[in-house]
Amino acid sequence: MGLRLPRSVIAVHHGAELVPLVLGGLLIAALGALLPTGWAARTRTATALRTE
Repeated sequence: MGLRLPRSVIAVHHGAELVPLVLGGLLIAALGALLPTGWAARTRTATALRTE
């Protein structure tokens, strides 16, 4: 297409900035999984399977 974008538009994050973002995403995912995990651990297997 012949479209040339400046480097500042393409390179948004540096490597050192990505590490905290990735770790933060993993932390949010783990915290978000705690509620369903706790519910499943306290529920009988047959009851958990029936709710799906």
